[in-house]
Amino acid sequence: MTRLPTPEICPVCGEDVPPRSLACPECGADHNSGWKEDADTGLDLPDEDFDYNEFVKEAFGDGGKASRIPLLWWITAVVLLLALLFWFFGR
Repeated sequence: MTRLPTPEICPVCGEDVPPRSLACPECGADHNSGWKEDADTGLDLPDEDFDYNEFVKEAFGDGGKASRIPLLWWITAVVLLLALLFWFFGR
């Protein structure tokens, strides 16, 4: 069985591989697990036509108005704050 030459960059994790190494020092990939000529790189890199702004828009929405806190919650917060202040300083 002939051994393929050690790649300069690990096709699995993308780290540098020292010359004549038997395995990647970072992820442990070797000829049997990931240095084959037809091996998948394992790096899930985006396509060349990847549009970051479109990705953000799909993932997080279009950045419209932030949802507003209903008035009832503001009133509740003020009442609780006043109650705490009264309790703390009213003794």
